Amino acid sequence: MKRDKFVNREISWLSFNERVLQEAADENVPLIERLRFLAIFSNNQDEFYRVRVATVKRMIELGKKSRESYTSKPKKLLEEIQEIVIRQTAKFEEIYNEITEQLKQHGVSIITEKSLSKSQENFARNYFNEFVRPALVPIMLSQVPKFPYLKGKAIYLAIKLYRAENIKSVQYALIEVPTDVVNRFLILPSTSEQKHIVLLDDLIRFFLPEIFSQFNFNRFEAWAIKLTRDAELDIDNDISQSFIDKISKSVKARQKGLPVRFIYDQKIDKLLLHFITSKMNLKRMDNLIPGGRYHNFKDFINFPNVGEKNLVYPAFKPLQHPAFANSKSMFEVLKERDVMLHFPYQTFNHFVDLLREAAIDPNVKSISITLYRVAEKSVVVNTLINAAKNGKKVTAVVELQARFDEEANIRWAKELQSEGVQVIYGVPGLKVHGKLCLIERIEKRKIKRYSNITTGNYNENTAKIYADDSLLTANTKIGQEVADIFDFFSKNYKQINTKHLVLSPHQTRKYFTKLIGNEMENAKQGKPASIFLKLNSFSSEDMARELYEASRAGVKVRCIVRGLNVLIPGVEKQSENIEVISIVDRFLEHSRVFIFENAGKPLYFISSCDFMTRNLDNRVEVSCPIYDENLQQELRTMLEIQWSDNVKARTIDASQQNIHRSTSTKTLVRAQHKTYDFLKKL
Repeated sequence: MKRDKFVNREISWLSFNERVLQEAADENVPLIERLRFLAIFSNNQDEFYRVRVATVKRMIELGKKSRESYTSKPKKLLEEIQEIVIRQTAKFEEIYNEITEQLKQHGVSIITEKSLSKSQENFARNYFNEFVRPALVPIMLSQVPKFPYLKGKAIYLAIKLYRAENIKSVQYALIEVPTDVVNRFLILPSTSEQKHIVLLDDLIRFFLPEIFSQFNFNRFEAWAIKLTRDAELDIDNDISQSFIDKISKSVKARQKGLPVRFIYDQKIDKLLLHFITSKMNLKRMDNLIPGGRYHNFKDFINFPNVGEKNLVYPAFKPLQHPAFANSKSMFEVLKERDVMLHFPYQTFNHFVDLLREAAIDPNVKSISITLYRVAEKSVVVNTLINAAKNGKKVTAVVELQARFDEEANIRWAKELQSEGVQVIYGVPGLKVHGKLCLIERIEKRKIKRYSNITTGNYNENTAKIYADDSLLTANTKIGQEVADIFDFFSKNYKQINTKHLVLSPHQTRKYFTKLIGNEMENAKQGKPASIFLKLNSFSSEDMARELYEASRAGVKVRCIVRGLNVLIPGVEKQSENIEVISIVDRFLEHSRVFIFENAGKPLYFISSCDFMTRNLDNRVEVSCPIYDENLQQELRTMLEIQWSDNVKARTIDASQQNIHRSTSTKTLVRAQHKTYDFLKKL
């Protein structure tokens, strides 16, 4: 029997980021939104290097094999990654140049320091002296005994200083571009209809003669460089040190991680590049990537729209859920029926309103919630604090190891504690990734439980751009199991036995493997058999093998996977009955939904869990059955709408070409638009 085939997870992830790049290249997307897709692509790539490439480099240095099988050895894989990234970077620059040229035609010009008019020079000088110059710390590289430490998330200008008449008398300098304290974009005054924007990088370039005025130079050239560092936390097992201190120290140490990528302006002076890389002991294996004029492109998420309205997506107004349209009490609604909210199509305010009602309701005794990523100015957290002030017992399970949100979560945890909220720092050895909220209320002298199980974070900001599903239910059995989970968080020695909720790390893999096996048996007996999955990521080869077996047994498998995916559909005698698509559009597809046909009595689940080894085996995850037949039909309809997408859906196959999916019908279906229309009609 032939070995099953899989796509390497790193290569698949780069293919996903290519889909983001496709959105930036799509001329049907508004121009400034295209810039923002470039920003998302750039930010994704940064995280990819800080986490995934860092892991591959560790494997090379330690001479170890990955737990997940690779299509090639780690060293060869790193070379393949570099080749793809260099190609994507070149494409990125082409798209950026195309967008900036088209923006000019719509009255918005991104200009360099060489294009400032006299009036703009005066405006820029006043701005520079007041806001920028105080934040600059130039370093003369020839005067320091050791090459300075470069931060992992900063942009630097590498500067060559010399006199035109004596080009051999060269000195080098370094300036960090202070984007953490000064806006990256400066809108300049203009006497014409054309609006002009200059980047902070170029503003600094313009004033280099003044910055280095005490030196006898008359030529200044500057190129952007950026170093990416290993971002994996190194948490020791010193039991005498509090967990919160360990996380804090590890986050600080992250900035000192080993280099995993060095990106530079490809036009940089070759001698200056050699000087920097040799001083930093950077080798080819440190991923030296030639790039464009600007780095840290993630800042373009906040690119100002000073032009026409059609340069951005039209304003989006989330819908009110009809169940709560005329209700005085959300508790009364939930006693009668389960409700599922679909963000961002429906407003996240409904969940906040439920918390607010609970905070002041005299019959509510306790509120428990898991917090993984919250908003910078969190209404959710403030409402929990208000509930504590109103005498409710409030418990927050705060996950301190939420990658890149560790510092924010530590800050929120301390604030919650100071306001009387009981804070639990997750579970030793496991990340708490499941999203749960439980409200306990006294009704007729008994405890009545209202539960929320959701696929997304309790974050009102991301709820405007992440597509998630959120169940609100007063189901007694589910409520009891949610209560048991929160009891486990406070008493880790207790065992949880659930009959409804499916939990990682102990149940998820086994449970869904059993359901896949059940579909195989049904197919063999000629009964209805199919599987429909929606996931963020699919990297577990074990689960992929189960689906391959199901395919061989005749089970029809459909998968909507936004990100990385190791499955190879359509392979003879392996995955002929498997199809995979990916949708990248205005909103980030974040929900996880599983449907098993079960011989004509379908089983429906929403989940916080992707089919990834870490989610199945190393995290606390929650998958929740959907019992209400109306909500089942709602989920089915939404997934079928997504499956019919022929505008933003790409077919995923062995070639990793991300070809836009076409259908036999001439009707264009853009799933996110059609989903909004479907929910509006409800």
